[in-house]
Amino acid sequence: MRPRVRPPRLAPGARVAVVAPSGPVSEERLEAGLDVLRGWDLDPVVAPHVLDRHGEFDYLAGTDADRAADLQRAWCDPSVDAVLCARGGYGAQRMVDLLDWAGMRAAGPKVFVGFSDITVLHQAFATRLDLVTLHGPAAAGVDFVKNARAQEHLKATLFQPETVRVIPSGGTAMVPGRARGITLGGCLSMLASDLGTPHAPTGARGGLVLLEDIGEQPYRIDRMLTQLLRTGWLDGVAGIALGSWVGCGPYDTVRPVLLDRLGGLGVPVVEEFGFGHCGGALTIPFGMSGELDAEAGELTLDEPALR
Repeated sequence: MRPRVRPPRLAPGARVAVVAPSGPVSEERLEAGLDVLRGWDLDPVVAPHVLDRHGEFDYLAGTDADRAADLQRAWCDPSVDAVLCARGGYGAQRMVDLLDWAGMRAAGPKVFVGFSDITVLHQAFATRLDLVTLHGPAAAGVDFVKNARAQEHLKATLFQPETVRVIPSGGTAMVPGRARGITLGGCLSMLASDLGTPHAPTGARGGLVLLEDIGEQPYRIDRMLTQLLRTGWLDGVAGIALGSWVGCGPYDTVRPVLLDRLGGLGVPVVEEFGFGHCGGALTIPFGMSGELDAEAGELTLDEPALR
């Protein structure tokens, strides 16, 4: 595993496209997110189908073909400097195979931001475009709209990435130690369900894996971690950072599962790292080389995430 291509950082006046590859988007929340982006002196443009809702499956933001076309068009538009996902939800797996990866690669590197279900696209951007991406707040998400910490950390990553090379999470060591590797990961349920698909990395060897999820009971977390272990996906992993587990039950029922399944890997593990579905979620670059210090609860990148 090696570092990936870093996209250019943003500058005032940059044009950013907002897309909805997964779940439906609230117009009110979208407008609030656009106001934040305009306040950063960005020029946000909304893809044509962002406010669509699928006629039969109301958990999808329009048809698979339309959601894929929005992302494809935004990525291949030379006037667009970044593509931001409006929210997660569900649906990226249904549209990811409709994307023209050769065309997107030819369009060159640019910033891509999202989390939750967007994990599927982070994996595809890594394997198909060899690109650094940002696991960060959704442009129409409540955390982005209302939480200053989430806003400011993403803004610094986009405009002044050298100022956030050290990511101090406030987390603590579940298993002490330091580890070097390449960052990857995201939503646990998406990583597990993506195993064996054409766009998923074959394993995390040499990686610093970041894991989080929402609304999963402890036995399901156990099942998904066990699946990653049994398939060998975690073989050779260098270190692990655990984010938020919102809606998964009291943390004292989740923690023993995490420790039982991951503590025996013999690598540093940090818990409560402050990314994912929690309030004030940190922006984590994927595809970057760096060091994870479990005792300090810090991830230090070797260089800025954006060039």
